[in-house]
Amino acid sequence: MKTTFPPEKDWQCDLYRLTGRTDTAAFLSTFLGNRAFRRLWYYRRYRRAGRVGRLLLSFCGRRLSHHLSVELPWTAEVGRGLLLLHPTGITFQSKCRVGENCTILKGVTIGNAKTGRPGSPTIGNNVYIGMNSSVVGGVTIGNDVMIAPNTFVNFDVPDGMLVLGSPGQIHKKEKASAPYTIHSIEVDSAAAR
Repeated sequence: MKTTFPPEKDWQCDLYRLTGRTDTAAFLSTFLGNRAFRRLWYYRRYRRAGRVGRLLLSFCGRRLSHHLSVELPWTAEVGRGLLLLHPTGITFQSKCRVGENCTILKGVTIGNAKTGRPGSPTIGNNVYIGMNSSVVGGVTIGNDVMIAPNTFVNFDVPDGMLVLGSPGQIHKKEKASAPYTIHSIEVDSAAAR
């Protein structure tokens, strides 16, 4: 079952994906006890804050990124409902675009490339990226894609596929990420890109 949130409630989408709740008690316990959620909250607030707020959030976010080993630049475009599981060693490139309802595990790199397919990745909605996987270059990953652990992707992946191996191999599997997506938020596929 998917839950709908208004666009300005982006951090609540992240909280719901993590806990299945959005009440004040869930927010407080998660904010205080889960550093990855706190880092996402800083990111969401920074993108809406004024100059003074950005200064404070920037300080808090950078300090927390160092402790977490999660690089999430303020310029990256990350959709609502991002779920960082076992958040250690995760790197987002500063110009990458990540859709809504995505799940990313530890050791994942979403990076740019200067050769081959230069540029930054664009990742669709409802995408699951397994441990120690890399998505690099100016590639487009479709909606409902599952990238298995230890997979290297430097090519476009259509909607509803499973990608395995290094180098990655594409296998057709409709809604490949669905079994691994918990507490989904409603995603408007027409507005995906």
